[in-house]
Amino acid sequence: MKKMTAEFIGTFTLVLFGCGAAVIAGADGTTGIGLAGISFAFGLALIGMAYGIGPVSGCHINPAVSLGAVASGRMQMGEAIQYIIAQVAGAIVAALVLKIIASGSAGYTGGLGQNGWGAGYLGEYNMAAAFTFEVVATFLFVVVILGSTGAKAPAAMAGLAIGLTLVVIHLVGIKVTGVSVNPARSIGPALFEGGTALAQLWLFIVAPIIGAVAAGILFRSGMLDAD
Repeated sequence: MKKMTAEFIGTFTLVLFGCGAAVIAGADGTTGIGLAGISFAFGLALIGMAYGIGPVSGCHINPAVSLGAVASGRMQMGEAIQYIIAQVAGAIVAALVLKIIASGSAGYTGGLGQNGWGAGYLGEYNMAAAFTFEVVATFLFVVVILGSTGAKAPAAMAGLAIGLTLVVIHLVGIKVTGVSVNPARSIGPALFEGGTALAQLWLFIVAPIIGAVAAGILFRSGMLDAD
């Protein structure tokens, strides 16, 4: 229960502050914090939780990361399922809290930082571009996670390395998909937004899992083991 509580709180924090930066602080780059600000909000939230709950659960706060850990041989599937339940629950509650807060403004017109692609969504990239980005970005993200938390890696730096990697991923990919690399982060907002966000949700579940599992298999094969 300690680990599940930690994963719930961690994912809640990531979604509330990351998506909240987009919804409340603004993404127009003029009156708001801009896309770079949103990118740092996601990364800094992750860094904070990495040091806050990392000693308890490892701070996965992402179903794809948990499945990548299973694929690498570092975690059992039974425990991963418990983590995923807590992560998705945390994301859903965070999206609900964000909706309550955001709708308190007379200027709120909807949106919870949901992921997407196609006409009308940010850079209007097509589905192939969105899928490719999410697979590749998640793969690289999980490579950093598994590598920086390995037995021979400097443990004190892991949270910083992982969080800054999430910042870079967002700096590159916000215009493509809004950046998921995390099924829970996508599920929470999509459930409350419905419509296109819910219809496109499958991509933000399938693509990150493919990327994460591929990274896990690579580590399990020994190809990226430290000497």
